[in-house]
Order: sequence, then structure tokens, then C-alpha cells
Amino acid sequence: MQRKFLAGLLTAILMISSLPTAASAEPAQELKDESIYDLLVDRFFNKQSDNDFEANSRDINGFSGGDFGGITNNLNHIQELGFTMISIGPVFATATYDGKQVLDYSQLDRHFGTEEEFEELLEAAKKWNLKVIIDVPTQTLSPDHTWMSTNPEWFIEGEDGTVALDTTNEEVQTALTDALGDFIMRFKVDGLRLQTADQLAPEFIRSFSASMKGIRDIYVIGDSEMEPVEGLDLTVQPGLEEAMRKSLKNFDQGLGDLPDLMEESGDYLIQVDSIFDSRFTADVVDDRGYPPTRWNVLMAQFLTMPGVPVFQYGSEIAMNGATIPESHQIMDLSVDEELSQRITDLNSLRNKSAALRTGDIEILHAEDDWLVYNRFNDEESWIIAVNNSSSTKSLNIPAEVVGDDKEMRGLFENDIVRVDGNGEYRITLDREIAETYHVKDSEGLNIAYIMTLIIMYITFVFFLWFVWKKGRQRKADEAKKKSNA
Repeated sequence: MQRKFLAGLLTAILMISSLPTAASAEPAQELKDESIYDLLVDRFFNKQSDNDFEANSRDINGFSGGDFGGITNNLNHIQELGFTMISIGPVFATATYDGKQVLDYSQLDRHFGTEEEFEELLEAAKKWNLKVIIDVPTQTLSPDHTWMSTNPEWFIEGEDGTVALDTTNEEVQTALTDALGDFIMRFKVDGLRLQTADQLAPEFIRSFSASMKGIRDIYVIGDSEMEPVEGLDLTVQPGLEEAMRKSLKNFDQGLGDLPDLMEESGDYLIQVDSIFDSRFTADVVDDRGYPPTRWNVLMAQFLTMPGVPVFQYGSEIAMNGATIPESHQIMDLSVDEELSQRITDLNSLRNKSAALRTGDIEILHAEDDWLVYNRFNDEESWIIAVNNSSSTKSLNIPAEVVGDDKEMRGLFENDIVRVDGNGEYRITLDREIAETYHVKDSEGLNIAYIMTLIIMYITFVFFLWFVWKKGRQRKADEAKKKSNA
């Protein structure tokens, strides 16, 4: 009994000493606090076969069977990765799996599911604390769109066989506003993303957004790389995706314009693996890089820099694909555990830290593929170091940047950096490694931890002594029994 008690005590002490410090998450309040998981309904998960009308998962150009129910059943996957919003692409009746060739804005596509199933998805997302936005295509519609027969003058024919609505036409503006206004009154989505927003008339964007927000509080964003436009809450930052992919597809690629773009990215959506383009993994493979390392370095920078991250489905498994539809593979939910955990950890930091979401940025060093920057606000500071070179790098950070009597705690490489005799904090990282340092008040020697180790040591020694004593007593008792016999 005593032996079991001591063993239990030792186990309890070990467990207590390993528990992390709790940190309360700050709920997302504004669009800039969000992080977006971007997917296509047809390519995410197929739950129900009764809506698989002519679906064939082996035909990459056609419908594969993904549906609203498949998303509903896997919202936990998205929430566990740490994202706060999902973009599910276009959901209207469509001629193509990606939803871009809309046939009718008043109907949901039958391949995706029923109205009841869509509403179930929206309700389930709320329970998982996830917001939902949908895409609104206007420039890549099917020539069989319902409006074509009655109002052909509204459309402009494209070279690819699709048709585009002329958004300079006031009748078109009214029709789109009415159609989407009816949609958001029927379905309580949290936002609309205008596809090819850079091709839309500015006056349409302004009036459309005002009308949607007049119905209820809703986000209206764009999916195009463009400067901020009145009516769009956020647009995609021009040039960032190309700069990040070029810099991080392999080591020793140079930083290019990346530091300058990062200083401006806080007012934009940011993305590196866009859903209607090639995959980052394709760049890595083409350059003979190693995808797991490349993705870890990329995510460390992507999820700690300013801006609202838009993360493409499948990036957590380093999905490949150089062109569409190859880049729209069916989602494999048996995730890459290491990369998935890194994304989860980084999103957790971002969700708990206003400094990482909306704080300022200061580039401390940007040379020879060695990038170090500070994310901070009045309450806290984070130093992020990204060594994307082929050699070990070091940097001395002055105390006026970090603060006096502070320490920098590395969260992934478990490094603790304290001020040296020169009043500097020296960080060192091996090649192709990124680290996130939390700046905290210096704790010096961790007395509580040391005391825990001492207690563990004393308890273990006492346990060994107890076992040894019991063993001697048992041998003495056995010898006594033999002598009495």
C-alpha cells in the first residue's frame, strides 16, 4: 500500500511539473482578428451519396461529390487547426465543380446539398465558433445562366466560353443586389467574397456593399490582389504571394521585397497558396526543395506577420498541384501531424495575442535570408526569427528593442535568451529554422521548477530506500523462519 502511494505521488509530481501555463484566448472582434480556412465544397468531403448526380471522384474535371454535410461533419478539423472563419466558395447552382460558372443565384447547387443541409452547416459552424463566408462569382458565369434568356444585353462573352455581367450597367447592379440581398436574408452567412473584384465597377462595389450591410452586419471582401477599395472591408495584398513563394520555396533565395511588403500587410488579406492558382508545394518540388521544411518555415512567417491569413484547404497536408484542376485535389483528412501541429500552435498564439493579430511590426534584420522582426503593442512583444539560409545565423538585439530585465522564450526550439554583459540579447538559429520568441519579464532562476526537481529527487531517493529496507526486512524474516524450522 505504501509503495503504491509513493509511486502515485511521484507520478503526480511529474505531471504537475510538466503542465504548461494557461493562457486565455481573446475572442475575435473584428475582421482583422480573423483567420480564414478557404475550401471548395465539392473537393472537401463527401458525406451523402444521394446528391452525387453524375459525380465521379476519378474525373478531376468534374464533380467529385463533396457536400455541405461533409463540411459539417469535419468542422472540428478546421477549428482544431485554430482558424476562426471558413470560406466555402460559391454555393449557387453551377455548371462546374468550383462553382464559378453560376447558373442561378436563387438556387443552391444540387450537388452540394439541400437548403436544410446548408442551414445545418451554418448552425453547426456557430457552435464551433466559426464564421462562414461564400464567394460571389460575376465574371465567369455559365452561358446558360437564367438571366441570359431574358436579358442578354447584361452579359459580355469571354474567350473561355463563360460570360461576365456588365457591372457598369445599373440594371445589372440592381439585379445582383436584389439576388444577393435575398440570399443573405434566407441564409445567415457572415460574409460575401466578391470574386475577380478587380474587374468590377467601383460604383457597383460601393452600392452593393452598402446594400448588404444595410440588411445586416456582414463582411464584404474581395479575392483579388488590389489596393483598398471603398465598399470592400479587405482586399488581397498585391505582390505578397509572389514574394513569399519566391523567397521561401527553397533556402538561399533572397528576401526581395518581402520585408517592405510585410510592413504594409496589416491592412490586407494575405495568402501564399491561392485556391485558383498553383500550390506552394508545386513551387517547392519544381525547385527541388523539401516540402516539410519549406512549409514549416513558411507557416512560421505567414501566421505571425500582419494581415488576415487566408489558408487554402489541403495546405495542412502540403497538397500539390501546378495547375487547375490538379491543385483542386479531394481533401485527405489524414493530416500530416507535424505540419498540422505547427499550424495549430501558431494559430493558437495568434488567437491569444492581439500583438500578433493587429499589433505593429518592426523589421530588426533583413539580409542574406536572415529575417528578424518584432510584433508588438502596448501590452506585449514577440520576436520572430526566420533563418532561410544554408548556414547558422546570429543576431544581437539591443536592450532598447527588447527591454531591460527581460527574457526571450523560444516556443518551438525551447531557447531562453537573456541580456548579456553588453546589454544585448543574442539569438542564434540553425539553417532553415524559424522561431517565435515571447518577450517576458526575466524570471531568473525558476525557483518553483528547481524546488519541484528537489522534491522529485528526495521522493525518489526515499522510495529507493523504502524498497531497499523492505527487501532487507523480507530477507531477515525469511532467514528467521528457516532458523526456527
